[in-house]
Amino acid sequence: MESSGMKMQAKTARRTAAGVAMMAALATGGMVVAQDDDAAATARDTTVPAAAATRSGGDYVDLVAQLSPAVVTIEVTKSQPVSAEGGPQGAFPWEEFMERFGMPMPHGQMPGPGGPGGPRGPMQGAGTGFVISADGQIVTNAHVVSGADTVTVKLEDGRSFDGEVKGIDEATDLAVVEVDAEDLPHVTFGDSTELRVGQNVIAIGNPFGLGNTVTTGIVSALGRDINAGPFDDFIQTDAAINRGNSGGPLFNEAGEVVGINTAIISPTGGSVGIGFSVPSEIASDIVADLADDGEVTRGWLGVQIKPVSDEVAQALGFETPRGVMIERVTRDTPARAAGLEPGDIVTSVNGQEMEGPRDLTRAIAIERPGAEVDITFLRGGKEQSVTVTLGDRADMPA
Repeated sequence: MESSGMKMQAKTARRTAAGVAMMAALATGGMVVAQDDDAAATARDTTVPAAAATRSGGDYVDLVAQLSPAVVTIEVTKSQPVSAEGGPQGAFPWEEFMERFGMPMPHGQMPGPGGPGGPRGPMQGAGTGFVISADGQIVTNAHVVSGADTVTVKLEDGRSFDGEVKGIDEATDLAVVEVDAEDLPHVTFGDSTELRVGQNVIAIGNPFGLGNTVTTGIVSALGRDINAGPFDDFIQTDAAINRGNSGGPLFNEAGEVVGINTAIISPTGGSVGIGFSVPSEIASDIVADLADDGEVTRGWLGVQIKPVSDEVAQALGFETPRGVMIERVTRDTPARAAGLEPGDIVTSVNGQEMEGPRDLTRAIAIERPGAEVDITFLRGGKEQSVTVTLGDRADMPA
């Protein structure tokens, strides 16, 4: 049996190779797709060509024609448990669908033969996904497929496939679904760190079950925290996104996926021009892990943290609060082994400045267990540094 250390090294090697390939393609204006060696022979025919990344007459006609075949509809069903009193037990995540615009469907939600209190049939829902390999790997949102009994993937050309959920990461609301197919049209991740506020973007999805629908807009903001999870760093866009768009791609003008459409803020349930996408900077590594073995591994430090208060910032001579204060160091953790203490103020990780707790959480989580990270911190007003060998977030106490 392959050891966890060997699997981790293999994952790291694959991510490094994929990153080098992506950066090379970006530098030359080309487009790449993460794929297995078996799919390499078909990549030339099914990957969106770089030539498609030019607008025709000021519109996106040619680009959308190339991208749309890689965007799929994902339909799911789940049996609804019935309590002894005849009512539904618990909540299948259609409330989550409502909150994150994953479009609940009416089928199976009406009372069964027993009347208002009788058994109910299966519940159904629909979302969006996009193909990232010729052999059938598909990215979508975790809340689209979580808890589903069946998953059906429908292509724009009318073909339909049974889907298997390869892996789910609830923390980032990402999932990978596989279908048994060959030569599928597919797209690739771009570099979301290159996005700028005001830049044009394109969303393609399945709003309200209508099928592939294209909307355009701009990047409205970057780095949004909407309290959806510990790793919030959303792209905000005004491209129209509605229920059913969950898991759909947000493209840049080069035809690269720079985000996965995940949530909206809306008092009506429909688009009001405030949508959020998981940036490809986060998604690409998560998707690679899920596609590899269905699991995501994250680094763990072993501390409880809080923002630096105005009073502490003033005492340290900061113009505005920055850094992250360690409130507690858990026993038998990497942080304790490295000598970190309560009251230490972390100012940077691997040279990256820490503005607040979210920055530290993400900086540690994107590293893999066993990775060594350089942490700079203030203790008693004096700057110090330490190298910490991270543990596995899965091992952290509940």
